[in-house]
Amino acid sequence: MYAALFYLYYKGDVFSINEKYFVLFQILIITFIVPILFFFLLKSTGNVKSVMIPDTSQRIVPLTLLCFLLILLVKRSIVISRYPELHFFFLGGLFSTIFALIYSIFKVKASLHMMAISGFAVFVIGLNMHLQLYNAYWPAFLILLTGIVASSRLEMNAHTFKELTIGLFVGIIPQLLFLYLWL
Repeated sequence: MYAALFYLYYKGDVFSINEKYFVLFQILIITFIVPILFFFLLKSTGNVKSVMIPDTSQRIVPLTLLCFLLILLVKRSIVISRYPELHFFFLGGLFSTIFALIYSIFKVKASLHMMAISGFAVFVIGLNMHLQLYNAYWPAFLILLTGIVASSRLEMNAHTFKELTIGLFVGIIPQLLFLYLWL
């Protein structure tokens, strides 16, 4: 949602207000509401113990669902012809999710928080360059926020340094690779 808000705000003159609301509503449903409802379903059936999902085997079903939802989003809603930068952001998010899923299958835990914040930071830095905003505050803020997220995950004993590093690279690498397609 943050990436879409940032994107629609800085490309504001291109889209009507109704189109902005429609895009945000689609993203909200597909990336937030459906996963929350699916989480409650998994929790009620005992397939997920807590929102933290510490066991890698419990991450497989939610990550698989997220992959399908992101595919739906990039194929039907955030199409390349209308929203190229945002399309590649979500495509990078899809690839990050696939990598996190593969890690989970092999019993390796990647920090999904780090994956998300680092991917978002790369997107904002790329959009800052692409739109020639010359705004150093957003990239600096997001890099700082990435450090804060990493520190908080360590402080909460939710992840090890290795898991944070894996999450960082899983979030950054797909975004950097797709950055070349729209930058």
